[in-house]
Amino acid sequence: MLLDRVLDNLIRYGDVTLIDADGNTHRYGGRPFTDVPTEHRPGPVTMRLTDKALHRRLVTNPALAFGEGYMNGGIEIDQGTLRDTLNCLMFNMYRGDGHWLLDLQSRVNGGLRWVHQNNPVHVARKNVAHHYDLSGELYDLFLDVDRQYSCAYFPTGTESLDVAQEAKKRHIAAKLLLEPGMRVLDIGCGWGGMALYLAREFGVHVTGVTLSTEQLTVARRRANEEGLDAQVTFHLLDYRLVEDSFDRIVSVGMFEHVGASHYDEFFEKVRALLKPDGVALLHTIGRPDPPGGTNPWIRKYIFPGGYSPALSETMAAVERQGLIGCDVEMLRLHYALTLRHWSERFAANREKAKALYDERFCRMWEFYLLASEMAFRHESHMIFQIQLACHQEAVPLTRDYITEFEKRVPLRLQQAEDTARRKAAAAEGATEAPAKVKTPV
Repeated sequence: MLLDRVLDNLIRYGDVTLIDADGNTHRYGGRPFTDVPTEHRPGPVTMRLTDKALHRRLVTNPALAFGEGYMNGGIEIDQGTLRDTLNCLMFNMYRGDGHWLLDLQSRVNGGLRWVHQNNPVHVARKNVAHHYDLSGELYDLFLDVDRQYSCAYFPTGTESLDVAQEAKKRHIAAKLLLEPGMRVLDIGCGWGGMALYLAREFGVHVTGVTLSTEQLTVARRRANEEGLDAQVTFHLLDYRLVEDSFDRIVSVGMFEHVGASHYDEFFEKVRALLKPDGVALLHTIGRPDPPGGTNPWIRKYIFPGGYSPALSETMAAVERQGLIGCDVEMLRLHYALTLRHWSERFAANREKAKALYDERFCRMWEFYLLASEMAFRHESHMIFQIQLACHQEAVPLTRDYITEFEKRVPLRLQQAEDTARRKAAAAEGATEAPAKVKTPV
């Protein structure tokens, strides 16, 4: 079958067995993963197709068909795990020889990106609701304590998820050069974690905007519970409709939903809202290659209208709107680490997720988290943190201020974890201490 010929050409590394829907066995691979760290090397994989229609669909539209096949039970993993499977397949896809048919499909998908990413105000709200208006209980199953649904920051790579997310917020705060009393706009504020952190730790006033009713409800409740209502306000509002001026603007994990055809509109609005001496910080997923399209499965089931931008097209829009790129930092592999935490937490709470939704949803969500992790590991997707200003004098001449800031501002969760470990170690030592034996007189 054609699928066999495509896979034989595509899969050169690893040990992959496919049992097709007719019961025939096909084996692929053979080359070792010599340039992959041992802990990231996938083991042998055996996949079984239970739906004969996948023989054709995996050739004509593999990016969509594979995810749907797994969701619907048409693809079962008999040996290894879904992590092993996606790890091996995506390694081969992006480091192997490829296949002309897959290349053609990628070019067609990229050519249609202006249609897929058309996000006027009414469409943007619908797209956001598709993903972010899911049950809040679902996100509690795999996110950190602050519900940060974006890439964490791992200074050493060994931090817990909670500490790495706090480190992300601190890293961004350093680049914002905050002073007490400043007015800050948070575009795409999520459940309010960033806005509340900035207000609580640095005495600024924050306006957060979101298009998710679920997120708005949680954010407002959190502000009230923390007694920060006077410092932080949240609105159900598209950023394009904000009318005011701000000392600082921050946007974390929202730019992926803007769409390439709206980049000029986004940065034009940022410039209009930013005071002449202001600073803005954009934190977004980015691609290391030229502009392209969005994976069809991700676009259909996870982030409709979403797109990971190339740095080239992002900075071109920045330049056209007269903003200055003061600093650009690439966070490599930080999101792979973040997604690893998320997928492990989701797996540990899978039965709770199934009670909220169903088995098909769980298979969809675990596929989403694992496929995304492998995209950051093998496709070299990364995070761009872009610092913007209207004038060159808005930020210091060197980046030393970032390091100095982070030395001054403690990570409270890290301190709490260290204290808990010391207490646990002390308690264990006391328990295991040998009993004193009295010396006979």
